[in-house]
Amino acid sequence: MHTRIKWVTLAILTGLLSMALAACGGTAALAPVAALAPVNDDVEVSGSYEDVTGVDADGNTAIDPSALSPALDPIPASELSAAEIEGILYMREEEKLARDVYLTLYEQWGLPIFQNIANSEATHMQAVKTLIDRYNLEDPAAGQDTGVFTNPTLQGLYDQLVEEGRRSLSSALRVGAAIEEIDILDLEERIAQTDRADIQTVYENLTKGSRNHLRAFVSTLEQQSGETYQPQYLSQAAYDEIVTASMERGRGGGSRRDARGEGGCCDR
Repeated sequence: MHTRIKWVTLAILTGLLSMALAACGGTAALAPVAALAPVNDDVEVSGSYEDVTGVDADGNTAIDPSALSPALDPIPASELSAAEIEGILYMREEEKLARDVYLTLYEQWGLPIFQNIANSEATHMQAVKTLIDRYNLEDPAAGQDTGVFTNPTLQGLYDQLVEEGRRSLSSALRVGAAIEEIDILDLEERIAQTDRADIQTVYENLTKGSRNHLRAFVSTLEQQSGETYQPQYLSQAAYDEIVTASMERGRGGGSRRDARGEGGCCDR
């Protein structure tokens, strides 16, 4: 599938050698999300919205399905290429992977960032589901419980990430940042494979969300442990550009520059 996935265990284990941090206590829990439940496509989104995306003060980025569908309706839908179909199905489960890992790590560590971003990832799943419904595709996430995937590569990746994230709180936060890096790169690859405005609209909003979530995990890691996160998949230049920028709001993906930069970090 994607060569970068083969790097996941090595990259995270390398990061784990840098420090070990015990779980931090005393974190105020938020109202519980439906953790470890089957995929719920009836996600309610709240907050202040610009176009189809809402971003709160902590960078949690949700996509409003009630705004997304009307935004896509005027765009003609026609026959998809095999690459476009594969991309939609893969991204549906990759967004599920992010949600499921964060739900599992929230149960392990009780840190609100995992619960909050899991809620946002549920809306990202629904955004891709909008494309699946629009093009009458078979949903690979339908009826799948948390941590269960149709794609065997994503199943293996989920298992690895959860195992690493359970080692310590700092490793869990590094796992979160790594997921967002991978998501950014995969979405940029998928955007480059299509000229369809509806697919690009969804993917660009998802990419913006991943950049915001990467900023949130990096900031929380520094606050919890004092550790400066080192990018595992993005080029250093692309990573620096993301984390030094402000949280993004409104529709679209902002900069469309290839996050790999010159001499990107990962084989494609």
